[in-house]
Amino acid sequence: MRGIISHGAYLPYRRLDRSTIAAVAGTGGGKGTRTVASYDEDTTTLGVEAARRALRATDTRPAAVWFSTVTPAYVDKTNATAIHAALRLDDDVIAADFAGAVRSGVAALRSALAGGPAALLVSADVRTGLPGSADEAAGGDAGAALLVGDETDGTVIAQFMGAGSVTDEFLDRWRTPGDTRSKQWEEKFGETRYVPLAVAAFRAALADAGIEADQVNRLVVASTHARAAKAAIKKLGVDAATVTDDLAGTVGNPGAAQPALLLSAALEQAGPGEVVVLLSLADGADAIVWRTTDAISTHTVADPVAGQVAGGAPVPYGKFLAWRGMITPEPPRRPEPARPSASAAGRSEDWKFGFVGTRDRTSGALHLPPARVSRDGGAVDDMEPAPMAEVGGTIVTFTIDKLVYSPSPPVVFAIVDFDGGGRAPIELTDVDPADVAIGGRVEMTFRRLFTADGIHNYFWKARPVRAAATTDMTSEA
Repeated sequence: MRGIISHGAYLPYRRLDRSTIAAVAGTGGGKGTRTVASYDEDTTTLGVEAARRALRATDTRPAAVWFSTVTPAYVDKTNATAIHAALRLDDDVIAADFAGAVRSGVAALRSALAGGPAALLVSADVRTGLPGSADEAAGGDAGAALLVGDETDGTVIAQFMGAGSVTDEFLDRWRTPGDTRSKQWEEKFGETRYVPLAVAAFRAALADAGIEADQVNRLVVASTHARAAKAAIKKLGVDAATVTDDLAGTVGNPGAAQPALLLSAALEQAGPGEVVVLLSLADGADAIVWRTTDAISTHTVADPVAGQVAGGAPVPYGKFLAWRGMITPEPPRRPEPARPSASAAGRSEDWKFGFVGTRDRTSGALHLPPARVSRDGGAVDDMEPAPMAEVGGTIVTFTIDKLVYSPSPPVVFAIVDFDGGGRAPIELTDVDPADVAIGGRVEMTFRRLFTADGIHNYFWKARPVRAAATTDMTSEA
């Protein structure tokens, strides 16, 4: 039996109220909100956070990591390797990108379902558009992850039953390399092409699974062409009550991450024995049929999508434009950071990407950053790795710096005492300075500190543990 062993999703903390757009841009906007990646987030960091949630719910470790996005942090260089490093996976775990198109996420999923060892499928997107455009308002930022394997890899919670795909070449949505926005052909044209493709893929998937449309319990439909998706649903012959929320009013459309995000949200709500169909429309149509197993009733989801949707805090439209590079506010009058050193990063990979300190084997003293000489007893090179990314901490003291260089000042630095020992100065994120307090609880999150000379400097920051979070951050993982 092959299928989904675990899943996870990540929604950025910030939300843009669409009703605030028109007052500044003069057009656009609408109702509801969309998720907004912070200035220190990109598709790689979104992918890391989603993957961490998927792996927290299982003991299975993947043999491969496939990363799908339309907005990669790098081209030429593989982005999945940074995710691999942040997750501290073994060197023999291959990591590669399925990038360039919205359909790439579903293509990676179909590839993993074909067989082989357990694969972690990570997808993420940061969607934007010109100020006041429909894409700007309707887009959303998110990461999602699915761990796929068979019973020899781990407990399967959603069994793969069958699939159908139809491919067609037509111009619906496109973006040439270097462009910051996508373009779209007239909506009616896309609808006339997508609807018959959706029906054909859906019927092929049901036939492959050996079931009928009236046996579907949950239908998940993902597409960057919202009009075509709605029209297709009416042609599938399923009960309207089975169609799951596409989160358009609260999250927006996160492109390549949407299929896995919506599937993850559906599996959170599903009980044993339910038939769940994922239908994705992008340069064709793909339908995948799942049946949940008894194990889904005891599967614990780390930070469920529903809780993340209900959380979040607003971001002003002007700051959103600045984070997206649409406007350029005056920076702090301080030198910009120098480009990171490749050799230095290579020497400290476990610390930089995995947030791994060292612990003195004799005294138990924890060192952040790693050290060769113990502060307690002076032992030399008698250390063991101490992974700290899943360890919670408490703010001992903090400072608000309005002068240090930052793409989004001010910067909040805190001294954090970690559970079980260890203290380190850590930059805080996803927090308003007025809300920081001594004694506040924090958890670690993988972020981008800055970019210089086209090199992204990734490291770990801390963010407040809020009531909506369900992750246990009280002890070392």
